[in-house]
Amino acid sequence: MLDAIKRFFEDHLAHDEENHLTDYQKHLACAALMVEVAAIDEHFDASEFEALKQHLQQQFSINDRDLNELAELARIESKESLSLYQFTRLVNDYCTPTEKFELLQGMWKVARADGHIDKYEEYMIRKISELIYVSHSEFIRAKKTSV
Repeated sequence: MLDAIKRFFEDHLAHDEENHLTDYQKHLACAALMVEVAAIDEHFDASEFEALKQHLQQQFSINDRDLNELAELARIESKESLSLYQFTRLVNDYCTPTEKFELLQGMWKVARADGHIDKYEEYMIRKISELIYVSHSEFIRAKKTSV
C-alpha cells in the first residue's frame, strides 16, 4: 500500500531539476497537507471532506477524481506515518507567503467543519505552519480569519 501512495505522489508531484513545478503540482501538495489535518484525528467525516473540496475548488482547480483519490491515499498514509517533508518542501519552495496563509486558512476551515477543532488537528496545523515558516502571529491570524 505504501508503494501505491509513493507512486501517486511521484507521478503527480515529480518535477525536473530546473525547478519547474506546475500550478497543479503545487496545489496537490497543498491539498495533501490539508487532508493530513482532516485525517489526523481518525475521524475524516463527510463535512470535513466537503470543506476541503470547497476550499480547494475555490482556491485551486483540483478535479473531483484526484481529490477523492488523494483523500483515500492520505487516510492510508496517516496510518503509516509518512513524512510531511515532501509536501512542506514544495510549499516552501513554490508558494508565496499569501498562498501559505491561505493554505493555513483552509486547514482551519477543514478542522472546524465537524463542529470542533480536535487537539490533534490543531497540533498538525501548528506543525505544518512551523515547517512552512509561517510566523506564530500569522498562524493565529489564519485561525481567526477562517471562521
